Amino acid sequence: MARDASEDTGDTGRRGDGAPAGPPRPGLGHALTGRAAILAVVVCAIALSLAYPVREYVAQRQEIAQLEHRQAEARRQVDELTRHKQRLGDRSYIEREARRRLRYCMPDEKCYIVLDGGDGDGTPAGGNGTGRRPPWYETLWRSVRDADRPR
Repeated sequence: MARDASEDTGDTGRRGDGAPAGPPRPGLGHALTGRAAILAVVVCAIALSLAYPVREYVAQRQEIAQLEHRQAEARRQVDELTRHKQRLGDRSYIEREARRRLRYCMPDEKCYIVLDGGDGDGTPAGGNGTGRRPPWYETLWRSVRDADRPR
């Protein structure tokens, strides 16, 4: 087997006759070998092949979180509607809502509605601070009256 001349002298940067191997290469100070280039290509290929699945995984996790949030909201709404359904089955609740919303009265009661725009205590109707709305017919009549006014 023939040995290279650089191996005989023990100097790696010189030729067998003691002369330098050539001018120093500019750059990082060491040469990029073929193995390093192949390793860099393989690492880039792996990174590129994993980028899309990782992005999809993150997107799916976000979608799952959104769906779980919507599901929790839907469950709260179902619970609220179930409670409302139970209240609607209660006769006293129905009577109370008919009195409050529709201004209904029981047959044995006498109900009066004052139409002068005040509640009797000097405050205008609907603005007494209790948060109650005026009856529907007052709102309707006010909208008809306001529609006739020129701007």
